[in-house]
Amino acid sequence: MKSLIRNFLINLGALWIVTQIIPAITITGGTEGLFIGALSFMAANLVLVPILKLLLLPLNLLTLGLFAWFANVLALFFLVNVVPYFKLSPYHFPGTQYQGFTIPAADLTVFQSVLIASFMLGFIIHFLKWLSK
Repeated sequence: MKSLIRNFLINLGALWIVTQIIPAITITGGTEGLFIGALSFMAANLVLVPILKLLLLPLNLLTLGLFAWFANVLALFFLVNVVPYFKLSPYHFPGTQYQGFTIPAADLTVFQSVLIASFMLGFIIHFLKWLSK
């Protein structure tokens, strides 16, 4: 029971952080939408992702593990399609520059936004799980 609550809180925090960083993902239901989204994303990570990783095992072996993130992309896509409080939209990245390092402006499609959000969610969730050990 304690691990389920910890997973729920980690997913809740990660979803909130990603929606604050990436404007392409919006929550329309306020805290209720965030709680329902975290619960749905936790359920997808506990049930859907292991099944997808098993189905994608040949591709994952063929690409030496680079295809493992695709299960997380599908879980986030599942969240957006099942929970009505989460919306995805195309995003215009205005670009940035820091100490001579420049990232140019880009127009991201919905799929590219899901890829970036999935990468960030995975990174934040793994980091928070590492912190909670």
